[in-house]
Amino acid sequence: MVFQTLVLFTRSRGPDSFWRNRKIFKLSAVSFCLFFFVTGWCHTIWEFFQHYIGRRRNCYSIAIRNVHRALVYATKGRKLKKQDMKDLWDVRLTAACEEHDFSYPLLAEGLSRCNILLNRKSLTDLAIWEPRSFKVICLMPSVRWYQKE
Repeated sequence: MVFQTLVLFTRSRGPDSFWRNRKIFKLSAVSFCLFFFVTGWCHTIWEFFQHYIGRRRNCYSIAIRNVHRALVYATKGRKLKKQDMKDLWDVRLTAACEEHDFSYPLLAEGLSRCNILLNRKSLTDLAIWEPRSFKVICLMPSVRWYQKE
């Protein structure tokens, strides 16, 4: 590319955009890889839209738009997964506490007063796989609760 002035030379941003898009488009249609960095992980653009059909795969601008949308959904999905797991643990803990005639908020308050630092996940695992241990853990705050009164 020949530049007539210094201003045109400074305005140019690397290779021509047509050839840059053409290169990425060519790589998306075949099994070559163009490395694309997303959140610190080295992914390939081809991996992102190799399973698309039609223009979503063959047209660069549409493919990139769909890849960005998919990455946004993946980010939201990670947050929703954490929220779903928290809700599941709460439901399981509430059910396990009701088996022992105890409420979950009282259990959480009693465990914090006894300086027993167990999170929801570990309490749920204990309730499922070791019910006797969970029963003892439920009894400890109640015994301490009645000792103070």
